[in-house]
Amino acid sequence: MGLLSKEVGVIDIISILLGIAVGIIAGYFVRKNIYESKIGQANSEADRIIKQAEDDSKRIHKEKLLEAQEEIHKLRTESERENKERRSDLQKYERRVIQKEEILDKKLQNLEQKETSLGDKLKNVARKEEEVEAIKNQQLEKLESISGITSDKAKEIILTNAERDVRREMSIMIKEIESQAKEEADKKSREIIGYAIQKCAADHVAETTVTVVNLPNDEMKGRIIGREGRNIRTLETLTGIDLIIDDTPEAVILSGFDPIRREVARIALEKLIADGRIHPARIEEMVDKARKEVDSIIKEYGEQAAFETGVHGLHPELVKLLGRLNYRTSYGQNVLKHSIEVAHIAGIMAAEIGADIKLAKRAGLLHDIGKAVDHEMEGTHVEIGMDLLKRYKESKEVIHAMSTHHGDYEPQTIEAVLVTAADAISAARPGARRETLEAYIRRLEKLEEIANSYEGVDKSFAIQAGREIRIMVKPENVSDEDIHLLARDMTKRIEDELEYPGQIKVSIIRETRAIEYAK
Repeated sequence: MGLLSKEVGVIDIISILLGIAVGIIAGYFVRKNIYESKIGQANSEADRIIKQAEDDSKRIHKEKLLEAQEEIHKLRTESERENKERRSDLQKYERRVIQKEEILDKKLQNLEQKETSLGDKLKNVARKEEEVEAIKNQQLEKLESISGITSDKAKEIILTNAERDVRREMSIMIKEIESQAKEEADKKSREIIGYAIQKCAADHVAETTVTVVNLPNDEMKGRIIGREGRNIRTLETLTGIDLIIDDTPEAVILSGFDPIRREVARIALEKLIADGRIHPARIEEMVDKARKEVDSIIKEYGEQAAFETGVHGLHPELVKLLGRLNYRTSYGQNVLKHSIEVAHIAGIMAAEIGADIKLAKRAGLLHDIGKAVDHEMEGTHVEIGMDLLKRYKESKEVIHAMSTHHGDYEPQTIEAVLVTAADAISAARPGARRETLEAYIRRLEKLEEIANSYEGVDKSFAIQAGREIRIMVKPENVSDEDIHLLARDMTKRIEDELEYPGQIKVSIIRETRAIEYAK
C-alpha cells in the first residue's frame, strides 16, 4: 500500500507538471500570435509612413523647384535691367570721352599755333638780347676807359664797401639790442638773485670726509693687525675698506670709494681703540654697532634737512637717501648742504615771482637725490633720481622740475627753470667747489688758446680763477664796431668747447695811443 500511494503521488506530480507545461506552451503560442499581429500592424504602419514621406518629398521637391524657377526668373530680370543701365551709362561715358577728345584736339591745335608764334617771339627776344649785350659791353668799355678800373675791380670795391657798412650796422644794432636787453633783464634778475642769496645766508663751511684715525700710541698698530693679520683682515672684510698701516706715527689711513663704508670703518675702529679689546668677535660686534649708528645718523641728517627746508611728507626711504648725501661730495662741495641751499634759493625766487614755493623747494631738495646711489646703479644721477622719485610716488611736477637742472630735458614749468638757476647759483658761488690743479690749469690754457686763435688779438689774460678773460686787440686790425662781433663769436665758441661752472666774462679792450718824445 505504501508503494502504491507513492506511485500515485508521483503520477499526480507528473500530471501537474504536464498541465503547467501545456499551459506555458499554449501561452507561448497565444503571445506569439499577438506579437505577430502587432508586427504586421507595425510593418503596415511603416509602409504607410514611408509612402506618405515619399509623397511629401515629391510635393516639397515640386514646390522648391517652382520657387527656384521664380527666383531665377527674378534674378534674370534684375540682371537684364542692370545691364541696360550699365549700357546706358557706358554710352554716356563714351559720348563724354568723345567730347573731351574733340576739346583736346582743339586745344592741341591752339597750342601748336601758340608755339609757332612763341618761337618767332623767342627769336626776336634772342636777337634783342644780343643787341642789349652788345650795348652793355660798349657802355662797360666806355666806363672802364673813363674810370680807369676794370668792372671786376669795381665790383670788388662795391662788395667790400657794402660788407663793411653791413658789418658796422650789425655791430651797432647788436650793441643797442644787447645793451637794452641787459638793462632790463640784468636789473630784475640781479634783484631776485641777490635777494635770494642774501635771505638764504646758508652756512658754506662743509665738513670733509675723515680718512685718518689717530692712535694713542704705535703699539696699537700691532694690536690692530693681530696675530698673522687676522684682526685687520676681519675689519677689512666686514667694512669693505682698506686699512693702510705705514710709518705714519700714531695714525691709520682708511682707503675706500664708499664714504659711508669709510665712516662705518672709522667709527668701529675708534670704538675698538677706546675699548682696547681687539679680536675678530669684538670687531664684528663693533662694526655692527657702527653700522646701526651710521644708519641712525643718516636718518637724522635726512630728517633735519627736510625740517630745515620745510619739505614734509617725504617717503622714509627718500629721507634716508637725503641723509646719505651728507657723505657725498661733488667737486669738494657737500651734496646735502648744496641740496638744502638749492631748496632755499629756489623757494625764495619762487616767492619773488609768484611761482609755487612748495614745489620749487621740494624739487630743489631732491634734485641730486640720484647721487646717493649713483655708485651702486648704472646711469646718470638725473636718470637715477627720476627712477627713485617715481618709485616713491613723487608727483610728476616735482620729477620734471628736478630732471632739467643739467639740461638733459627742456624745462616746461617756471619751477623747473628756478631749480636749474638755483643749482647753478649754489655751485658757481665763490668757494662752493674745488677742482684739481691740473684741470684748473688746462681750463685756463684752453681759454687763452681760444682767444689767441682770432685774427687781430694781441694778448689775452685769463683772470678771476678763469671766470673772466681780458683780450687786448690791435687797433689797426680791429675797429670799435668789430669788437662786439668778436666778443659774441668768442663767447659762442667758449660755450661750445669748454665745460665750466657758472659763467665766463669776455672783455675785449681796444685802445689807440699816440706817443711822441720831447727832445
